[in-house]
Amino acid sequence: MKRTILASLAAMSFVSAAPEPPETLSPTVRVALWPDQAPNGDGTSEKVDLHLKVYLPPEGKANGAAVVICPGGGYIRHVTDREGYPIAEWFNAHGIAAIILEYRLPEGRSLVPLLDAQHAIRLVRFSAAKWKIDPHRIGILGFSAGGHVASTADTHFDLGKPEAADPIEKQSCRPDFAILVYPVVTMGDNSHQGSKAKLLGASPNPELVRLFSNELQVSDNTPPTFLTHAIDDKAVPPSNSQDFVAAMKAHNVAVEYLELPSGGHGLNGCKGPLWEQWKAASLKWLAAQKFIPSRDS
Repeated sequence: MKRTILASLAAMSFVSAAPEPPETLSPTVRVALWPDQAPNGDGTSEKVDLHLKVYLPPEGKANGAAVVICPGGGYIRHVTDREGYPIAEWFNAHGIAAIILEYRLPEGRSLVPLLDAQHAIRLVRFSAAKWKIDPHRIGILGFSAGGHVASTADTHFDLGKPEAADPIEKQSCRPDFAILVYPVVTMGDNSHQGSKAKLLGASPNPELVRLFSNELQVSDNTPPTFLTHAIDDKAVPPSNSQDFVAAMKAHNVAVEYLELPSGGHGLNGCKGPLWEQWKAASLKWLAAQKFIPSRDS
């Protein structure tokens, strides 16, 4: 049924909506995600001006790993000032290429964020040699609603479209790993209802709810995944992460879950000891999974 719907269709981080401060790190490359028209998943397309911001580590420091970053924002904005630029800078400091994806906001067009994430992974893989990235060590990271984008990409993927005219679409969109930070995972009762409405509409079809409840979409082929969540998160219940972890274990897929004792949604404004704890733990996990050298953990 999942495949049938996909074929036929073919607040998160609660911060001020004030203008973002300028990024402290300049992107190495700024590349169009879609050349002109972007698919909406229902047979239509739209003209877009959407670019990936690619941050490559300094010469001699790169270890070949790369991560597509999906900031949160409740599917109404992108919180790049906390969950984008600083994260790219941190990854670069550890030799990891970072690619910020400001995915299209859905407004009920449920496949749009996923299509952007899939194409971003394909584009990074297509550009791997040019950017000195290992095409087998490309992951995705998502925060809050961006965690739903990332967990959707983590569970809905293909290994490339051989018949595609676009050489980028011939690339696999399966991430090699995922990192999910206080993520929205389900579209069920424990979802963030505002994000659910933005993604699926006010009265979604139950089949669509199931399709985008990613704890129900885990398979034996789901990539290794690291998750973290505070037990006192009221906006996005920790059961979002817990249920995903249980599904991963049921399929014997590598998973790591860091449950934090406090911090709420956003972990105290994306700063402080608990914020640093998940970052250190995720690097240690990446090293244990051999996606980065141990010295970078």
